[in-house]
Amino acid sequence: MAEDNQNNQDHSNSSFKDQVLRSLRGEEIGNDDSASSEHNAQNLSQHNEAEYNRTYRSQEEEPIKLDEEMHSVGSRSADHHSKRVEPTETGGQPESSNSNQNNENDNGNKRTRKREDRIVSRIVLIVASVLILVIAIFGFTFYKYVNAGLQPLDKKNTKLVQVHIPEDSSNKKIANILEDSKVIKSGLVFNYYAKFKNLTDFQAGYYQMAPDMTLDEIGALLREGGTAEPTQLADGKVTIPEGFDIDKIGDAIEKNTDFKKTQFIELMKDQAFFDKMKEKYPELLASAAEASGVRYRLEGYLFPATYDYYKDAKLEDFVDQMIAKSNSVIEPYIPMIHAKGMTIQQVLSLASLVEKEGVREEDRKKIAQVFFNRIAANMPLQSDISILYALGEHKEVVTFKDLEVDSPYNLYKNTGYGPGPFNSPSEQAINAVLNPIANDFLYFVADISTGNVYFSETYEQHQELVDKYVNKTETEKSE
Repeated sequence: MAEDNQNNQDHSNSSFKDQVLRSLRGEEIGNDDSASSEHNAQNLSQHNEAEYNRTYRSQEEEPIKLDEEMHSVGSRSADHHSKRVEPTETGGQPESSNSNQNNENDNGNKRTRKREDRIVSRIVLIVASVLILVIAIFGFTFYKYVNAGLQPLDKKNTKLVQVHIPEDSSNKKIANILEDSKVIKSGLVFNYYAKFKNLTDFQAGYYQMAPDMTLDEIGALLREGGTAEPTQLADGKVTIPEGFDIDKIGDAIEKNTDFKKTQFIELMKDQAFFDKMKEKYPELLASAAEASGVRYRLEGYLFPATYDYYKDAKLEDFVDQMIAKSNSVIEPYIPMIHAKGMTIQQVLSLASLVEKEGVREEDRKKIAQVFFNRIAANMPLQSDISILYALGEHKEVVTFKDLEVDSPYNLYKNTGYGPGPFNSPSEQAINAVLNPIANDFLYFVADISTGNVYFSETYEQHQELVDKYVNKTETEKSE
């Protein structure tokens, strides 16, 4: 009986499917299957109608999908359906579920990576900020350290100490000695300062230095050379910068000693004192004694350097050591001066102009040759330095009216070297006059803003350079 019921059910299902397929193909459904009882026919009709409605509505809702399934053939069709319906091996879920799960995992991984990237970015930003801050603090601290090291150790402390620099001492060792002697703030800064300034000719000996001295003053003192034996500590130091004239030297003496400027000027005009110095330094002062029209016979002979001052010493003794220093510097050049047919007065006169007209050694040697070229052509040297000295003033701009000043020191009107030196030149300026760089230039002009010197052979070329680098005419037009 059970087998019959099963057969009936299979037959009903088969009949229903046949009816649906025939209906879809447009064929009429026959009455062969109505041989069953009325009750079974009614149930079968209701069942067929429900099944038909599900199939037909599914066809309406998904026509393209149904059409694709209807036309799929062979194993590909079977595989297609099996992939859509059969569960997966691992969890019994369809592949679409796994795909969704994989997408969710990918999205989660992406969110995790983004979160990690944000954390890493923050860490990098923090580390970079800390490094920048550390570098800024270090740079500012180092700047303050260097700037402080360039200043005098104590500007108010003029008390001298004796410093001994042994033979064959390196700049680094000298710097350490100076720091240990409490005359500079930093040996490290002084060492690099000396390298930057190319100060490589420091000499051994005993020196007297004070904490109020600048690095320039200490460097100049070390280049001059110390004494072979310790000396009595002085009561002070007087530094005479290169290019100072008698008037400015008087200011420096009054500022750093108990002597008055008026006393010093009176001594410079004292013929008896000059004659006494000439007897002591005959070769040095021979040409100065023969000069006429000079303002001070010792102008140019007080060598620029740093000198010891003793309270119990006389002003004459203080000036004497300045002349002695000049004698020691010029003495090696005397044979060369004689060979060139020049006098010491002439050499110092040109050197005092070169000192002010140029800064770089090469420029000074070229300028010296320009002066020689003009002298050979019987042209006035036309240096503004001579005008300022003739006026007895220190100013930056020389007017056309100033060029008319009546003075033997006016080298716009007068040819030749002039009566004598206009200031105390450095050894470099003296050497430039004795070893000039050969050229055919007759003119030069300096750009004050840069310190560059430009040379020309003709006045027209010179005027163009003046307009460009002094009057700034071309620059103003371009702006």
